[in-house]
Amino acid sequence: MQLTLFTLDGLLFFLRFLHIFFGIIWIGLLYYFNFVQGAFFNEVDAVVKSTATQKLVPRALWWFRWGAFWTFIMGLSILTIRGHQAGADGMMSSYWMNILTGGLMGTIMAANVWFVIWPNQKIVIQNAVQTASGGAAIPDAAARGARAGVASRTNTLLSIPMLFYMASARHLIYGVSANSKIGLYWILVFLVVGGIEVNALFGKTGPMTTIKGVITSGFVLTAIFYAFLAITM
Repeated sequence: MQLTLFTLDGLLFFLRFLHIFFGIIWIGLLYYFNFVQGAFFNEVDAVVKSTATQKLVPRALWWFRWGAFWTFIMGLSILTIRGHQAGADGMMSSYWMNILTGGLMGTIMAANVWFVIWPNQKIVIQNAVQTASGGAAIPDAAARGARAGVASRTNTLLSIPMLFYMASARHLIYGVSANSKIGLYWILVFLVVGGIEVNALFGKTGPMTTIKGVITSGFVLTAIFYAFLAITM
């Protein structure tokens, strides 16, 4: 009997399994931070919030950032193998349009975790530890926390179309031909995603401030990307 797991297809399956496993950890904690912890922190007193920031948040952020890291690594490994198998011509398909659209957003989200959310949250945690022990507050801790919050809300926004396109890779099939305006599609996608990321780095939450707002915005963004496909494919 051939053990399929020990073939190239088996390797791809195992990488997908790990990709999903780490992705559940990452996105699950993203939704916990945005849908549960944020509302809780708004309702409790300063002592409870400080204790949670010192003891709970670092643990959650450890799983959060490493979940993001390994989700990205597993996804990149799958795309590398699949791209080698398909070759340049084979990449002209709905699978690649969908998976690369989702992958682009996933990559930006992972970068936000490691280069925006985590560095800023470290300052917030350090501030909570210092002030709890009678030390001086870090002057820009609040601003750092706010920037991490915008980036986290942005990741929540992007997670909805990202999950849509990851799920649609094998299940939402359409024709891609030499007449398809693939270049225009990617220009539109990069303009929208780039604008969203600029806001994550320098702007405010805007309509993403509330849970309802960020979820609604995520579905609207998904519809916009799908409209880009409809007019270019």
